[in-house]
Amino acid sequence: MGKKTFIETTVKLMRGLAAQIRVRIDPNGYARSLGVKMGKDVHFYGMNPGMFGKEPWLITLGDNVHVAGRCQFICHDGGMLIFRKDVPDLELTAPILIGNDVFIGVGTIILPGVTIGNRVIVGAGAVVAKDIPDNSVAVGVPARVIKTVDEYLESAKERSLHFGHLSAKEREVALKRHFKVS
Repeated sequence: MGKKTFIETTVKLMRGLAAQIRVRIDPNGYARSLGVKMGKDVHFYGMNPGMFGKEPWLITLGDNVHVAGRCQFICHDGGMLIFRKDVPDLELTAPILIGNDVFIGVGTIILPGVTIGNRVIVGAGAVVAKDIPDNSVAVGVPARVIKTVDEYLESAKERSLHFGHLSAKEREVALKRHFKVS
């Protein structure tokens, strides 16, 4: 490896490490520094530096949005690359808009041009390829609406362990007691 290549590789590694540290220390600040538009009370649970793809400035997150780990926001269709030899200017890129009061489950992939409405829950591992209307619970690959948030809430109330008000430590103790884990 030449001196120039070594320096370039080292700089790239250092930038990657700096991004990893920034993501852990201030995920919202990191997202904003990339150009992601965010409302109030946006929470990331396990953000990774590449989750916003190549066009983070095309992503808008509303108020009270919760994004679980390993999610991906993809604003472009990379499949166009194989056609560029025939159509050099071919480009499919579109914004992603997330409304208010939204939970996005772990490992969700959100594709170009999708709008997720207000008061929406997206289940873990979903691939969101089309818009999700307000007050919906959507799951699957591709994601599809299975019920309203109101129906989901009523079902959750019936199944609740009623530990949601406890501190993290108190909740852990209560859960271990409930599930008989020592």
